[in-house]
Amino acid sequence: MSEELHDHDRGLSFDLPTLQRRKMIRLLAGVGLVPLVGCSGDDADSSGSASSSSGPSASSSSSAASSGSAECETIPGETAGPYPGDGSNGVNVLKESGVVRKDITSSFGTASGKAEGVPLTVTLTVVDAASGCGTPKEGAAVYLWHCDRDGNYSLYSEGVTEENYLRGVQETDAKGQVTFTSIFPACYTGRWPHIHFEVYGSLEDATNATSITATSQLALPKDVCDTVYASDGYDRSVQNMSQLSLETDNIFSDGYDQQLATTKGSVEKGYTATLTVPV
Repeated sequence: MSEELHDHDRGLSFDLPTLQRRKMIRLLAGVGLVPLVGCSGDDADSSGSASSSSGPSASSSSSAASSGSAECETIPGETAGPYPGDGSNGVNVLKESGVVRKDITSSFGTASGKAEGVPLTVTLTVVDAASGCGTPKEGAAVYLWHCDRDGNYSLYSEGVTEENYLRGVQETDAKGQVTFTSIFPACYTGRWPHIHFEVYGSLEDATNATSITATSQLALPKDVCDTVYASDGYDRSVQNMSQLSLETDNIFSDGYDQQLATTKGSVEKGYTATLTVPV
């Protein structure tokens, strides 16, 4: 992979407006002007997995859920990065027939590639923040995408520009949930392991690439990443991961409690990652 492709999210100069906005919100909260009450990230049922491991924020998320708070904070807005595939930076995969799907491991249409790696099932639960995270957003839509085992993004990275795997759209059900079957993404130079997603008001909005409700990123917990990256095929991620932390990542360094997925499973049987997304 070329050096140019290592900087997948353009660094601080690209993300600074978003980071400054989030820090200002937290500053106002410190003087009592903005309520900041987090929502639980552990909402979907992940029973039946082999061995289990959850992110370090799992206990705090459970505490927030049990507090019965009537308020919650919307998911932090983040950059979509330079490789969104939503028409905002070149190619638009959202208008292609076949993008609405659960299994995103393979390319669709005229492409035939498949992303190899440790299986990962991602479930996002979209809820109404104004209701205190208590009301599911049925009929919304989520576009989800991430890099492959080598840190490459389909449609953009050298060698996979003709592929469109690890990208897909789904409509939320009565529980506000969407579930994607994928593979565990790599840790590439300069970024903590993450998954991008956009929330739309409806499936029609998503497939027309209009009216985005929220753009954010899901973070994966360190213990699970370390275990996955010790398995075959993730050699490049080991060194990259050793140079990073959630606290120093240029996206998650200003707070990641709402974005750290609850992750369970094993390398042999695959993992599940769940996150509640208030909008």
